Amino acid sequence: MLSPSRPSSTKSDSTHTSPAINDQYSSATGQSHLTQFWAFIANHPKSIAAVILLVSMTLFLTLNVNGHWDFALPLRGKKLLALMVVGYAIGVSTLLFQTLTHNPILTPSLLGFDSLYVLLQSLLVFFLGAISFTSINPIAKFTLEIVLMFGASLLLFQLLFSKSSQDLTRLILVGVIFGVLFRSLSALIARLINPDDFVVVQSASYAQFNTVNPQLLGISLFICLISGWFIWRWRYQCDVLMLGKAQATNLGINYQRLAFGLLTVIAVLVATATALVGPVTFFGLLVCALTNRIARHMYHSERLILVSLVAMICLVLGQTVFEQVLGMAGVLSVVIELAGGIVFLLLIFMTQRH
Repeated sequence: MLSPSRPSSTKSDSTHTSPAINDQYSSATGQSHLTQFWAFIANHPKSIAAVILLVSMTLFLTLNVNGHWDFALPLRGKKLLALMVVGYAIGVSTLLFQTLTHNPILTPSLLGFDSLYVLLQSLLVFFLGAISFTSINPIAKFTLEIVLMFGASLLLFQLLFSKSSQDLTRLILVGVIFGVLFRSLSALIARLINPDDFVVVQSASYAQFNTVNPQLLGISLFICLISGWFIWRWRYQCDVLMLGKAQATNLGINYQRLAFGLLTVIAVLVATATALVGPVTFFGLLVCALTNRIARHMYHSERLILVSLVAMICLVLGQTVFEQVLGMAGVLSVVIELAGGIVFLLLIFMTQRH
């Protein structure tokens, strides 16, 4: 009586347990595919970043065109090129500065470039007036800003980074002091000019990603291409430089010449980006932190490309959202400064904990 019931019970148990086994198998398969997907992303960060950048560029050029291609594409194309140039200049200059200083929370803005730019705008408005300031030839103004900022940086490097004094810490400290001095002078000039001129100075003191002058793109692009050629030649020496000054010197690196060359390129790139769109303090810190997080290793042959792609994605995708989705209800530079400031605080707290 009992023997016939056993096969039926076994059969019923198998019918009841097989869906659970199938669910477990499908769940394990799904987790395996998800793990493989994340592993692919982790192993190919440059490819993923390049794809995201292409999608962002496509959205920036085509979103809400509404058939006005002959007008929208040239206008957006020039703005897109400017965003990519600025992203490359700020991202690469900050990465090289962190390589030289061996500190992931330092940016070239600590040397006072942003404050010098604001002081220059304040002086031009103070002596020329708001009307004459807005009517200056853009190319002449752009060239003047680059020459002054680059000359000031070269003078600072020559005085504080000579053969007799290779103290990078003192260079940063003096740069911070000069930055405070420039900001104080700018505040003094702001009290001397009339309110209408002060509004012009204030608008020039913040980065403007949506009002880039297309006449300046040719000069900026040429500067970035020349600097990129030098930086790519120095990529292996930068890898050795991360070991420290003593180790790099023992391995045959001419530390003084390489450091002065890197500081010169950093000064040129920061001056170009600042003169093109205005001062951006924490953007380089933000993109470098993201790059160090997703990079597979610390080789500059990967990180230089990756930091450029990440910086371009942030600017292009961010500007697309603010222009086409939010209808210019906010300013991208303010969001970048906020996010960069939060990342700066997080890096400081993480460093203290370690």
